[in-house]
Amino acid sequence: MLTVIVFVHEMGHYLVARWNGIAIQTFSLGFGPELIGFNDKHGTRWKIAAIPLGGFVRFVGDMNAASMPDPEAVAALPEEERKRLFINKNVWQRIAVVAAGPLANVLFTFVVLYGLLLAYGQYTIPPVIGDVVQGGVAQQAGLLPGDKIVSVDGYGVRGFEDFQRLISTAPARSVTIVLERTGAKQTVVLVPAVAEEADRFGNKHRIGRIGVSRSVDQADVTLYRPNPVEAVAMTGEQIRFIVDRTVAFLGDFFVGRGDVEQLGGPVKVAKVSGEVATLGIVALINLAALLSLNIGIFNLLPVPVLDGGHLVYYLIEAIRRRPLSPRAQEWGYRVGFAIVGTLMIFTLLNDTVLDALRHIP
Repeated sequence: MLTVIVFVHEMGHYLVARWNGIAIQTFSLGFGPELIGFNDKHGTRWKIAAIPLGGFVRFVGDMNAASMPDPEAVAALPEEERKRLFINKNVWQRIAVVAAGPLANVLFTFVVLYGLLLAYGQYTIPPVIGDVVQGGVAQQAGLLPGDKIVSVDGYGVRGFEDFQRLISTAPARSVTIVLERTGAKQTVVLVPAVAEEADRFGNKHRIGRIGVSRSVDQADVTLYRPNPVEAVAMTGEQIRFIVDRTVAFLGDFFVGRGDVEQLGGPVKVAKVSGEVATLGIVALINLAALLSLNIGIFNLLPVPVLDGGHLVYYLIEAIRRRPLSPRAQEWGYRVGFAIVGTLMIFTLLNDTVLDALRHIP
């Protein structure tokens, strides 16, 4: 699963670098010792490494996989070769190369979700509230049985399943609901209560609940198949929703209400992938698309060594018309390595030791 997503990400960097005439030393899937590899006609070493927890594209003249320039290696190259170095391309070319990785992840997610939507359509039931729990969040906010949900936080609601998804992914966060009652539209603002729910595999999740339900009759369930043009807009809205909720999830940690149990690294990805695989190939493909988008978002965080950190450096360079000093960049990379390394260690512990401790009776 991770190998496919990492390949897509790194291929984005690789293709845009090639289009800009940049000399590429290595395209690696994984880190550590090389297991198998070959050199292509352009001199690039393509390889699979022993530790399958990521990958990288390393340009000629780089000191490491984080694209830190190696002054000694650059000085030893002939003048003609220096013109093909990443560090000697203009700032906008470098921005394009760095941004291409996350954008490739977004494009991959779009293509997968779009294809699934066209192939299978979307089962839906009318977005009409059936029952309202007495004393619940919805009842206190004034929602009534028979209210038709039009939108939540600006996202159009086509079915009750959309409403459930939008509410469940916003625990303890204010949401704005537009509903239709007796032909007139009304706006309601409420904060879903936090509830803990276990999925079919026993994994616990924090979700939002407002205390509404709807009984489902088979006659209410319809299969909606959008045309190719409409599917573009629906897929775009789905991606916008995932990005919005992912950013909100990350933001929760900065305000002290994030749930560390929801954080996961490679071990959790493997575990979830195995569980989802039991549901069928379509579910697994859908998970790959979601993970691809999340990896793209993570790489855009403004942390040196990640793509977002590089973009910050290059945008500062574009504004100042000169790059940051090598010393400033070096310290930035050190801080970035510390942040990413700490996060990797924490998620590994969270996936193994801490997860085991939580399940001790």
